[in-house]
Amino acid sequence: MVLTTTPSTWTAEDGASLYGLDRWGDPYFSVNGRGHVMVQPRGDRGGSLDLVDLVQELQGRDLSLPLLIRFDDILEDRLERLHAAFERAIAQYGYAGRYQGVFPVKCNQQRHVVEQLVESGRRWHFGLEAGSKAELLIALSLVDDPEALLICNGYKDRRYIETAILARRLGRQPVVVIEQADEVARIIAASQELGGAPLIGVRAKLSTRSTGRWGSSVGERAKFGLAVPDLLATVQALEQAGLLGELRLLHFHIGSQINDIAVLKDALQEAGQIYVELTKLGAPMGLLDVGGGLGVDYDGSRTATAASKNYSLQNYANDVVATVRECCAAHGIAVPTLVSESGRAIASHFSVLVFDVLGTARPPGAVPAEQPQEPLMVRNLRETLATINAAPAAGGHASCDTLQEAWNDALKFKDDALAAFRLGYLSLPERAQAEQLTWACAEAIAARLAGLPEGTSIPEDLLALQAALASTYYANLSVFRSAPDTWAIDQLFPVLPIQRLDERPMGLGSFADLTCDSDGKIARFIGTGQEKSLLELHAPRSGEPYWIGLFLAGAYQEVMGNLHNLFGSTNAVHIRLGTGGNYVVDHVVRGDTNAEVLEVMEHDPKQLLERLRLASEEAIGRGHLAISDARRLMAHLRASLDQTTYLAS
Repeated sequence: MVLTTTPSTWTAEDGASLYGLDRWGDPYFSVNGRGHVMVQPRGDRGGSLDLVDLVQELQGRDLSLPLLIRFDDILEDRLERLHAAFERAIAQYGYAGRYQGVFPVKCNQQRHVVEQLVESGRRWHFGLEAGSKAELLIALSLVDDPEALLICNGYKDRRYIETAILARRLGRQPVVVIEQADEVARIIAASQELGGAPLIGVRAKLSTRSTGRWGSSVGERAKFGLAVPDLLATVQALEQAGLLGELRLLHFHIGSQINDIAVLKDALQEAGQIYVELTKLGAPMGLLDVGGGLGVDYDGSRTATAASKNYSLQNYANDVVATVRECCAAHGIAVPTLVSESGRAIASHFSVLVFDVLGTARPPGAVPAEQPQEPLMVRNLRETLATINAAPAAGGHASCDTLQEAWNDALKFKDDALAAFRLGYLSLPERAQAEQLTWACAEAIAARLAGLPEGTSIPEDLLALQAALASTYYANLSVFRSAPDTWAIDQLFPVLPIQRLDERPMGLGSFADLTCDSDGKIARFIGTGQEKSLLELHAPRSGEPYWIGLFLAGAYQEVMGNLHNLFGSTNAVHIRLGTGGNYVVDHVVRGDTNAEVLEVMEHDPKQLLERLRLASEEAIGRGHLAISDARRLMAHLRASLDQTTYLAS
């Protein structure tokens, strides 16, 4: 992005545009005149919070950074928007059925999150989807609405199936979805033994291929689902067992984060015809589950790319309703209740991770003081720097050819210096001078390039200097714990300072986390139409915190994070809007302490302390450690066990 404003004319709106806040943030995030990120938890229905003020007040409640802030009003608003979109589509197309969604528990299994969704979705009989036995237990315990659906996906053993059958007698509506051919026999055997059956669904393995990051996970070679021959064999087996009357649902899934609406239309047409054929085979049906995949526009570009989507929520609902209606009408079949398993689209927006910057580092570009009798390579680098600073102008600007030649010279002289050092002809201080002068040449060239007219053709070697001179911002977080998808699948999330957006950032940088792992970094950021490897950032001020927000990461990140370097979960807080512009702290979830993560790895904190106490006694006995120092050491150890795994500010 080319910024044409000067520092004196920079506004908060420029900051919002730079970081894409005005594209991906609507309707929940914006910027105010103070340059602070604002949160509108109820979207365009009113009410807002200054995120910077909120973080300050939460710190006053002894909630240290990094801090995960969950806005429960956003969860409720996402549910409302999803149901409103389907209600409008149903009215527009005269659809004779209804919409009834479920939330996939795997998306975020945190208790307060799932409880909030169940309670907020009660008016629509909103249900849950389970992909494992543990998730099924969560769903059975929380969903007590007899009209809400419990979609049972994933691998299923005999106990899983029997649990679903017995839960139906509790007044629940579990639908066991057959996803593997060998599950049919287990369902039949369990039903015969218990004298009852679950509601049954089948997952079709569609030929339609998806696009984007998850495109290869679907289609004819997908992990889950039944091919058409297996579907027919399942119908026959259920009919022979007297269970065909329990076959109520057809399910399909074409991948997470569907970015192209055309793919969904093709899948809906294929699934619609399968649904029709199943009814013709005698199954009562009544439910069509279009799976998950409703995308999130992470970069705000509204394009069919991995970090975006080329459709709106209303487009999605319209296509689902219209396509299914058309398939059923052509065959005189009653339309089904429409079910979706939208997790990402519901949960992504509701949480914001705020972390602090601990410090920065950049290449040592300060010009070293000239020393008497400097080696030839060092003198050559000084002369090259002088040449860059006095480069002849072309139209008032330094010539790119001159700058390229000077940079080539600087690299050659640096290599000469390194060769001389290896052979013992250059001292360590002299090598340091050569490196500093090389970086000073790079900074001087970058400064001259910044003054070139827009549209000037710049050699790639010189363009690369921008990245080489960028700063590293040391972040108080673990990428592997709080944003694992940035590392695992190169997922893009909006990342930006939550304050000072009314100031033009004068530098570029990326983030390095606390782990001792080179992959522990955030070095991919959203841009205008394409991603970028560096983010425009401000220089931290002495004595003033510099806070960064990671947005749209409420889906999957919290539950997929790991304990790399034993960095545990962060502090988390649930916020809900109150009256008069106030807010209510609904829940506080304290992050893991050092003792807790040690116990996860089967280390006993008490035994650890005792071993170190004995070691300190031995050191005291040998005269290596004073009693007062031993007492201080043990006090530090005990305090550390009770503290968060992250750094204290």
